Amino acid sequence: MNKLKYINASDLRIAYECNGNTNGTPVILLHGFPYDVRAYDSVTKLLSSENYWIIVPYLRGFGNTRFLSGNTIRSGQQAALANDLIALMDELAVKRALVAGYDWGGRVACIVSALYPNRVIGLISASGYCIQNIAKSTEPIDPEIEKLLWYQYYFHTERGRLGLAKFRKELCKILWRTWSPTWKFDDNTFEASAISFDNPDFVEVVVHSYRHRHGLVNGDPKFEELEQRLSMQPKINVQTIVLVPDTDGVVPFSELDTDAVFFTGNYERRIIKGAGHNLPQEAPEAFAKAILSIH
Repeated sequence: MNKLKYINASDLRIAYECNGNTNGTPVILLHGFPYDVRAYDSVTKLLSSENYWIIVPYLRGFGNTRFLSGNTIRSGQQAALANDLIALMDELAVKRALVAGYDWGGRVACIVSALYPNRVIGLISASGYCIQNIAKSTEPIDPEIEKLLWYQYYFHTERGRLGLAKFRKELCKILWRTWSPTWKFDDNTFEASAISFDNPDFVEVVVHSYRHRHGLVNGDPKFEELEQRLSMQPKINVQTIVLVPDTDGVVPFSELDTDAVFFTGNYERRIIKGAGHNLPQEAPEAFAKAILSIH
């Protein structure tokens, strides 16, 4: 059974669920937006008989994770999220872990794998190489892809911020449906995760994330050096398995592996048929199998 625990790490009191053997291999599972730790329930169950210590944190702005100070910038920038993971590992005395994630969580896993490879046993990314290249954020892309990013442009406006605050569940449910067109989730499944969107910092963290990645707002100054390192688009040299859902409503599927150049270590790309953006919840067997493949 998953146990909910709390620990102070850097700017946050991080809420996290854990399962398994605390003396086993640490596995940290990182959720995305607009999801939460419930995305990994089936993956955790599938791994429960293995010698793993499974740690599933609520990201900043989600669930019971809280900022320790009212004066801290409610940043959703990639560097802040990555710093949260390293701080969590430090406080839990986890020297090295297998890190896995998708969406925001996939980005965190990629960043830590790129910049702190000595802390990573292996990487599972259902988002490919997704470290943001903010300097190129103003360059237009294919209109067929641009239209899928409507929510990001919506959050750039005051109307979007107010809309997320007023209709957070309705908006997020639309994203669930459009990003995972083949996944027939029920209301109870959605509501189990939507509770996490009631976090008092949810709106500010989300809006800051989507504005910062497009260069529209400044980040937290204490992460500027880390952002500079990320602007170099660092390569990843740890053992990596990239999972590619073929019905993702955010990132259109392609047979071409354009991310391969960013991975310089043992690398494998697996196409997951019939799965959408919320990969671990839609295809837990494939996700768990990938974790078991890391040695």
